[in-house]
Amino acid sequence: MTHNEIVKIILDEAFYIHRKLGPGLLESVYSYYLEYRLKKAGLNVRREVPIPVILEGIKLECGYRADLVVENMVLIEIKCVDALIDIHFAQTLTYLKFLDLRLGVILNFKTVFLKDGIRRIVNRLPVEY
Repeated sequence: MTHNEIVKIILDEAFYIHRKLGPGLLESVYSYYLEYRLKKAGLNVRREVPIPVILEGIKLECGYRADLVVENMVLIEIKCVDALIDIHFAQTLTYLKFLDLRLGVILNFKTVFLKDGIRRIVNRLPVEY
């Protein structure tokens, strides 16, 4: 399965959840239901994935946690904020680097139309993408 095929399933399920629940709930609610729907769709999903941080040979096993990692290929960061800002993009890119993943999706559920809260973040895009 390609990154784009996985993202299509992720977005289909995110739209479904947003239509059913509406905007503005806690991030944990959307994370829980998105994990459930993606597993139901047959995808391998890990929730609250520890992100190790290494500096000068010292490793912090769990410096951060990624909301969801799907098929060990796509990181999902769930937000419920008035607007996405630069730090959200930087944070997601840092998570991608630390987890050695190439593609992340930020889903901001605090929007009237979910399409306005979706952003793709790419880490080291290969030529064949």
